[in-house]
Amino acid sequence: MKFSIIVQSSPFSSQAPATALRFAKALLEQGHELYRVFFYADGTLIANNLITSPQDERDLPEAWVELKKQNGLDIVVCIAAAVKRGVIDENEARRYEKENSNLHPEFELSGLGQLAEAIAVSDRVITFGGQ
Repeated sequence: MKFSIIVQSSPFSSQAPATALRFAKALLEQGHELYRVFFYADGTLIANNLITSPQDERDLPEAWVELKKQNGLDIVVCIAAAVKRGVIDENEARRYEKENSNLHPEFELSGLGQLAEAIAVSDRVITFGGQ
């Protein structure tokens, strides 16, 4: 079965990103396909490359990156939601005349079209977090 995951909550105020990660790993272990992981709303904060996890806590952004690399996953961050929260790549930094970018290089900024496509081609779409 083909799944896509939407993560809508901040890794700092919710267990949703960690739960989504465990769910993604379980899907893959069961032999399912994970088409796309789409970070939306406060979930986009996971892609901030300036996040430094305390030594006694799991480095959640890096855990997502590791899962991506091990499984060739497509992990996408909503560009509108990310920019609103100060998570930008080099192109957006130039566009908005900011001195620096902070998007983790393993995450891709993209629009809601990527989410619509994931919904269209997936058998199931599971959402974690949100209000």
